[in-house]
Amino acid sequence: MPRQQAPATRPSRRRSYDQFCAAARALDSVGDRWTLLIVRELLAGPRRYTDLHADLPGVSTDVLASRLKDMEQGGLAVRRKLPPPAAATVYELTPHGRGLLPVLTALTRWGAPALDERRPTDAVRAHWFALPLLSAMNQLVCSGTLEVRLDEGEFHLRTGAVPPGQGAYGYGPAPDADACLVLDAELCLALAHGDHTLAEAVGAGRIEVRGESPLADEIRALGQGLPEDVGRRRP
Repeated sequence: MPRQQAPATRPSRRRSYDQFCAAARALDSVGDRWTLLIVRELLAGPRRYTDLHADLPGVSTDVLASRLKDMEQGGLAVRRKLPPPAAATVYELTPHGRGLLPVLTALTRWGAPALDERRPTDAVRAHWFALPLLSAMNQLVCSGTLEVRLDEGEFHLRTGAVPPGQGAYGYGPAPDADACLVLDAELCLALAHGDHTLAEAVGAGRIEVRGESPLADEIRALGQGLPEDVGRRRP
């Protein structure tokens, strides 16, 4: 009986640029389509697979699973089970993965001018505007949690020194927010692009500041032209 020929195997996908270059090495880890957007989602905190898939419109389940596996193998993310009563499996970034925050922030500034007009096919989530706002909030001295309300929804940012293990931003409202900002998505992008400063936006009334705290006082003081450390002097 003639021996059957073994099926041809596909060559493995190239996983490295094989270049002794820091940028090339970085792209070996995060250069695949969807990887940095998964990082964007996980920078806000641990997520279940189903939640990630819901907030990444357009990604297939196979691609998402593949990228998450690559991120685990590359030391960017880990998978763990939450304690009862949740008992759910979540993905979260490692310290190495959280180190990509400045990369995403810089990409957001670079890409903001391309968002001059929202296309009919564009999906949108409120927390996608957290990255554009982070750069504008860098000047704030007071540490705290800042809730942000847009027409698209709510999210929250952490200002000043972020406690270890916490993300720089998070999903939804913050029950323990020190201050609340009400503004629109267009202004978020203008702040990211440098078309306006936080002080100008607050002073012109384009940002409503709510709350009574050192952080709220500091933001109001920016719009009034007062010293930026006024919030720290609050008893």
